[in-house]
Amino acid sequence: MSSNSLRPHSIVAITHASDIAAARRAGQSLAQELGFDDVRAGQLALLISEAATNIIKHAGEGRIYLSATLAGARFGIDVIAADSGPGIGNMMQALRDGVSSVGTAGTGLGAMRRLADEFDAYAPRDKGAVFFMRLWGSDSDGDHAGMSPALAGKPGLFAFGALSLPIASEESNGDGWAIACDRAGISLMSIDGLGHGDLAAAAARAALGCMDEGPFRTPTAQIEACHGALRATRGAALAVAQITYPRSGAASDSDASLRFAGIGNIAACLVGVGKRRQMVSHNGIVGHNVRKVQEFDHPCEPGSLFIMHSDGLSTQWDLESHPGLADCHPLVIAAVLLRDYARARDDASVMVLRYHGGA
Repeated sequence: MSSNSLRPHSIVAITHASDIAAARRAGQSLAQELGFDDVRAGQLALLISEAATNIIKHAGEGRIYLSATLAGARFGIDVIAADSGPGIGNMMQALRDGVSSVGTAGTGLGAMRRLADEFDAYAPRDKGAVFFMRLWGSDSDGDHAGMSPALAGKPGLFAFGALSLPIASEESNGDGWAIACDRAGISLMSIDGLGHGDLAAAAARAALGCMDEGPFRTPTAQIEACHGALRATRGAALAVAQITYPRSGAASDSDASLRFAGIGNIAACLVGVGKRRQMVSHNGIVGHNVRKVQEFDHPCEPGSLFIMHSDGLSTQWDLESHPGLADCHPLVIAAVLLRDYARARDDASVMVLRYHGGA
């Protein structure tokens, strides 16, 4: 199964009460496309309304991200609500009905947790808030042929999240990402089309098409294939990673192996227990000037996080400066990094994968 950024997130800026309705309409459009029944569509509308209202009341402004997700026969919608407001001092208390810091009924966060089939949050005091909510639809509703799944294959072995944001002056996004998985492992790609706008987006689409044709090529072979496919475009920075699961019965039945190769300014690192391994990319532009492709192998321990992002994000981020964030859902981690470290002058994208372990 595979997924990529050709099916983009819906991004709704929340700055005014009228934006709550806009976010709800975007959610309803996605629910209709996926064939949600009336009950689930109504629950989604309420969940989005509560999340957007929470942003207005407590932070004044923020963003709602909406995207489709698919795992096997299950399909659903992910909702991310992110703001830079005052955060929450005591999350468990705030999730109880009747607790409010602004004099309201205090049912918003509790309702969000009850309505969502999956829920996670990161909101330390004075550092903003990010909420992740996933609502599953019926396995039998809707026709989802051609839909980009967020996660499939062996979902118990890993969790994944990705977010991408175009520069404020453009609707087209020159950044892209892709993930594919089968019984043997996972392939990931991050692309940053040169510059921004339509021409950068065309370069990213060409690379994503190449990945779709052969998702399990080695990193070297994938970059070489993309180099040919992007010759007619302005080119891109590009990196490919493959995580291979350990074989059943092997001496180590938990450590996977990670193989990486990159060209240009795609940053990637493997964050394990007490250590951070930075991946090495070589200079060049895929499609125009690639002098050397070199693969690097690293052990991938259970619990490791693999994070890959374009240069639209500053490389100065440090998970240790966000206590507890590394334990959150990958989409929450991606949203925090995008919120706090995105550069205003470029497209930005980030992928986060947690390897749980197992053969």
